[in-house]
Amino acid sequence: MNRIFVAIILLAFGFAGWHQLTVPPPAGSAVPMEILSKAMVDSAKDAVELAIGLIGVMTLFLGLMKVAEAGGMLKILARLIRPLMVRLFPDVPPEHPAMGAMILNLAANALGLGNAATPFGIRAMQELDRLNPEKGTATDAMALFLAINTSSVTLLPTGVIALRAAAGSADPAGILPTTLFATLGSTTAAILSVMVYRRFSPMPSKNSGAPAEREADAVDAVKDTGATSMPELADDHEGYPLWVSVSALTLLAACIPLSIVYGRRLSPWILPGLMVAFLGFGMLRRVAVYEVFVEGAKEGFQVAVRIIPYLVAILVAVGMFRASGAMQTVVNGLGGWTARLGLPAEALPMALMRPLSGSGAYGILASIINNPAIGPDSYTGYLVSTLQGSTETTFYVLAVYFGAVQVKRIRYTLAAGLTADLFGVIFAVLACLYLYG
Repeated sequence: MNRIFVAIILLAFGFAGWHQLTVPPPAGSAVPMEILSKAMVDSAKDAVELAIGLIGVMTLFLGLMKVAEAGGMLKILARLIRPLMVRLFPDVPPEHPAMGAMILNLAANALGLGNAATPFGIRAMQELDRLNPEKGTATDAMALFLAINTSSVTLLPTGVIALRAAAGSADPAGILPTTLFATLGSTTAAILSVMVYRRFSPMPSKNSGAPAEREADAVDAVKDTGATSMPELADDHEGYPLWVSVSALTLLAACIPLSIVYGRRLSPWILPGLMVAFLGFGMLRRVAVYEVFVEGAKEGFQVAVRIIPYLVAILVAVGMFRASGAMQTVVNGLGGWTARLGLPAEALPMALMRPLSGSGAYGILASIINNPAIGPDSYTGYLVSTLQGSTETTFYVLAVYFGAVQVKRIRYTLAAGLTADLFGVIFAVLACLYLYG
């Protein structure tokens, strides 16, 4: 991450400096270095405003998650899909809270809840870090979780649907099938890329024994941290009977057509429904809901404040890269080639910006679908909407999640995330060409 951060800044500085020295600016306009300076200050301010905005969201959802954890919901969820999770994350004990936290994060992403998924993801990273034998270095489980997180299957991209409706789309939910197809492809690519990349970047581990020994060491490591929020691990690591897990996954699959047909009607119910469900579950399990919620909310506030420096660093670098003109130069150079492959030049900035800046990509999406010459229901409109709904801001996710647990050596995580982003774009193009091309 150190090299990437410095490389982006040096590239932006060099590009802006070259333009100022070789291209005379129009009379009365700001010179490139002035634009770059303004972008640095504005990006730093925006990063802090974003973090402050996250404080409320993280305080709320980590409080709710604390209630769910105290009632045993994370253990239930972990056991429910244990057959899948133990194969994807063999180094994580089956009943560990990280399993439930990862499931909640992926579920929130699938429902298009945006920032609401972040607290669950950060909690999952904190729990995974307690199993980490090399503090400050990303484990294979962390890398896989973040790769899946940046590409997770999306059933209901609520924010994009709302933006398309506001732009006058005749079919705002028309991106549901293309988004689902694109995220299925990108998630598959994320998992396969992690399996490949980790062979070239082995994790130096103190726990080199058998899997059972590693699991016991992991449990001891958690106990040694003195963490009080982690429930005791059950002696029985067996999940529910296979038919229960299969039934649950079948029920989830049945929700896909429902999300396509009733997506716009269901989306306003999701957040209030989650809050009622979590608190109701806690009350049924005789949890002191208010006290436990407040305790979890305190943790959310502390985490949100701790990630501010990481957000400032990555958003300033991205802001400089955009303001320098380097991004537009890349678009101009590649647009003619990508158009032949189904990615128009108008949509290329969206594909390039999405991994770097969520707000920047959102602005590009809004400008494209509100452009009368393009519109939300054109091929380009469907494509950029699918890209927004099916890919994640990879650099933001890495900065926030790794910043929350002080991980500096990310190993192959970025490569896996960008690979998933690339395949997300490819599958989005294929889906939109088939349905709307």
